[in-house]
Amino acid sequence: MAGAHVIGVDLGGTKIHAGLVDADGHVERTLDRPTPTESQEALLAALVEIVRELRTPEVQAVGIGVPARVDQRTGGVLGAVNIPLSDLNFRAEMREWLGLPVSVDNDASAAALAEHRVGAGRGRSELVLLTLGTGVGGGVVTGGRLYRGWTELGHLVIVQGGDPCQGACPGHGHVESYCSGGAADRLARRVLGPDATAHDLVEQRHPALAEIGAHLGTAIGSAVNAFGPEVVVVGGGFGVAAFELLVGPAREAMRNEALPGGEEIPIERAQLGLEAGMIGAALAARDALE
Repeated sequence: MAGAHVIGVDLGGTKIHAGLVDADGHVERTLDRPTPTESQEALLAALVEIVRELRTPEVQAVGIGVPARVDQRTGGVLGAVNIPLSDLNFRAEMREWLGLPVSVDNDASAAALAEHRVGAGRGRSELVLLTLGTGVGGGVVTGGRLYRGWTELGHLVIVQGGDPCQGACPGHGHVESYCSGGAADRLARRVLGPDATAHDLVEQRHPALAEIGAHLGTAIGSAVNAFGPEVVVVGGGFGVAAFELLVGPAREAMRNEALPGGEEIPIERAQLGLEAGMIGAALAARDALE
């Protein structure tokens, strides 16, 4: 729709990042707010508030990326691990509050769409994205189109009977248990002391990060075997910050796990950084308008 502005919202486990995007795809203004985690009602109210603060008369739609499974047939959110959203017809709820068309995607799927269109996957039709942040998310582009199934790549099992997953997830041995920023914090406390964090591991270029890289490569090998991408992109706050320290061990582990022909698929750092989820949500909203 010519001249239409859209708002993209990236709902994270610790922060809501939203932006006003013009008809040419330029981000005109952004806002950040802490993510309320005390209740679903507080979280929805914060989303409505940030959209209303960004809204201008030119805004025609809103796209929201959520760290949860999304039923695209209904717009329902089927449950989230790190935020209080559960069994909610999210799209209908937000449409009613905002009075605008609303598109909803998994946050990592939104980031995958952005990296495919304007980031590290530009010009490729097959892409897998893994985002390493508060948790671990995943997105898949196949045939040049965003795959809108669950794509919960962070909940692939890479260690049978392994460490418990985070938040409300009852599983064990998932990628998120070993490759998230939270997992890196736990590793830092183990090797550096009780007050250490993932930031300290990255700052010191600590060799213990190879342990996370190897787990990441195992997960990438499984994703390569399932989807056959042309490129695997690693994003998220921790993933981008630690990329150079993770990618070597990850490539080695991927080569051991990937089927013949998949072992040399490139692993690249996300180009859009922490903007990817917001930009992808805005792109999805514009796609829905068009």
